[in-house]
Amino acid sequence: MFQHGVVYHFLLSAFVPVTSSTVTSTSSLCSADLFSHFCLILGVGVLHGAVVLITQLCGQSPEALKRFRKAVPDLIQIMKSLIVSGYSPEHDVSGVSDPFLQVRILRLLRILGHNHEAASDTMNDLLAQVATNTDSTKTVGNAVLYETVLTILDIKSESGLRVLAVNILGRFLLNNDRNIRYIAMTSLQKIVGTDHNAVQRHRGTIVDCLKDQDASVKRRALDLSLALVSASNVRSMMKELLVFLSSCPPDLRSQTASGIFNAAERYAPSQRWHIDTILHVLTTAGGDVRDETVPNLIQLITNASELHRYTVHKLYRALVTDISQQSLVQVACWCIGEYGDLLTGPCQEMDPAQVSENDVLDALETVLQSHMSSPATRGFALTATMKLSTRITDNVDRIRSVVSIYGSCIDVELQQRAVEYNALFKKYDHMRAAVLERMPVIEKTSGQSNGVPSGDSVKDNQPVKVMPGESLLPQPPADQVCDLLDLLGDSGENQQASLVGAVPAAALVSSTATTAGGDLLDLLGGLEPPPTTPVPVYEKDGVTLTISCDKQSDSDLTVTLTASNSTESDISSFMLQAAVPKSVQLHMKAPSGDLLPARGAAKVSQMVILNNPNKVTLKMRVRISYNRNGSAFQDMIQIDSFPGLDH
Repeated sequence: MFQHGVVYHFLLSAFVPVTSSTVTSTSSLCSADLFSHFCLILGVGVLHGAVVLITQLCGQSPEALKRFRKAVPDLIQIMKSLIVSGYSPEHDVSGVSDPFLQVRILRLLRILGHNHEAASDTMNDLLAQVATNTDSTKTVGNAVLYETVLTILDIKSESGLRVLAVNILGRFLLNNDRNIRYIAMTSLQKIVGTDHNAVQRHRGTIVDCLKDQDASVKRRALDLSLALVSASNVRSMMKELLVFLSSCPPDLRSQTASGIFNAAERYAPSQRWHIDTILHVLTTAGGDVRDETVPNLIQLITNASELHRYTVHKLYRALVTDISQQSLVQVACWCIGEYGDLLTGPCQEMDPAQVSENDVLDALETVLQSHMSSPATRGFALTATMKLSTRITDNVDRIRSVVSIYGSCIDVELQQRAVEYNALFKKYDHMRAAVLERMPVIEKTSGQSNGVPSGDSVKDNQPVKVMPGESLLPQPPADQVCDLLDLLGDSGENQQASLVGAVPAAALVSSTATTAGGDLLDLLGGLEPPPTTPVPVYEKDGVTLTISCDKQSDSDLTVTLTASNSTESDISSFMLQAAVPKSVQLHMKAPSGDLLPARGAAKVSQMVILNNPNKVTLKMRVRISYNRNGSAFQDMIQIDSFPGLDH
């Protein structure tokens, strides 16, 4: 004992002066050879203290770390003695020889082998031996195994050894001790990015941990399960996660829903599966989803044009069943407003059920009158009711009555919508169909405004061919004003464009609320007939556009744009959109149609009313878009000369 105390004191006197500032002094640092000698002659207690001391030195001093890497073979020899021959039988704990010293040596090896190829290669065999020979049925054995796993994962170990480490953590997941299961999942979470396939082998065990009673284990299992979702297992993993969502604690619902949304967006095998998954989440935990869920789902639905009938039927049934989930109700109201006419027909993907127009209106009125509906949800329902006035035929009077009731609503936003919709019924009923037409495909863009980069100059471009399903004009939020396209872009004259056409009702109505006369919907202007002297302004690919003007007064001008198609193919979804300088007021009437038959069989006309009180030089940009033979085309022109206008 006295001899051990003297040697231990000598070790301390040799090592304590070594710090990060004095490590370069070789006289104050014991050599690796001296350390190896002590390892062979000293007892377990002094050896344990020496290992702890050197571990601290290596953690603080890069020079000490470099010097003590020479001692890796000696550490390996000591570990082998502990494993094979029972180096210190008097320190045996539950059949494991001195687990405390083993843990300390493994930690030191982890520091010495980190980012060092040669040292890692030297200790690979030892770590494999410890991992396979240590008894995992005892707590002390699990402690040694866990430290071994950490060492394997932290050094430059072989791939087979890393798989062995992951398998050990997989066995930990089956342990009855919740603490062991927790640390196993914590470790797996750290390595799932680098050893994804190895962790995937234990997916079933990890998913089973979602049923654990311990909240911490359940949370770790959720994190790891979401990290394991991939394109190959997305269907099976989503089934498990959706089952977990239905019974998980309230504090985990938001995290679970967000994780499912992210995984579905990345790995969805089909649009229908994607929509079904999100609707399932909204049905289960609609009150715990994030705010961006509603617009994201709406964007997804608009892009899945072949699923509109299926989606509106499914959302209608969900709405009738439960109106407590606000996010689900908002999406359902929006979808019914856009595609409510598809409800009256059969849906092959769902059980046959007859849905009448009155049934649809009853569902929306229930949302409007429910105390569970938020103001935003009521706004969705009122707009949907208004949009149905152009999609159904027998209940327009009922819709008018419902809308008029909310003209005196205490909620200012809802009252404003109702007043604007009432004005649309009373004064501008002839253009209600154009204002309330279906929204175009919504596409997320960055750095652009409705698909047109800001500051673009007008060029005589060829028509832009767009793949089917892509949007020419991504739709802005409904509460924005109608300055959609900065088509003129003349910053020097402080001009700004205003676009009218193919916009949602709320945006169109709000944009016209500040006219000079004070009317909320002064959209028409004069009703004079167009002149009979058209002048061609555009002719390309068989599409011809002419313009004719009729001057009503010094400041008012009626412009009529007429389009025809001379090709052998019909043109559908024909649309004209116009923009003028900010100081000029522009009002567009409803077009005569959106179909241009082949060989000039019929024409489409669009009347535009321009009010120019400041007598500025008139300019107008016109965007032309249409579909032909399944492809979308788009072009833009600028009109600087207006026939019949005296400058």
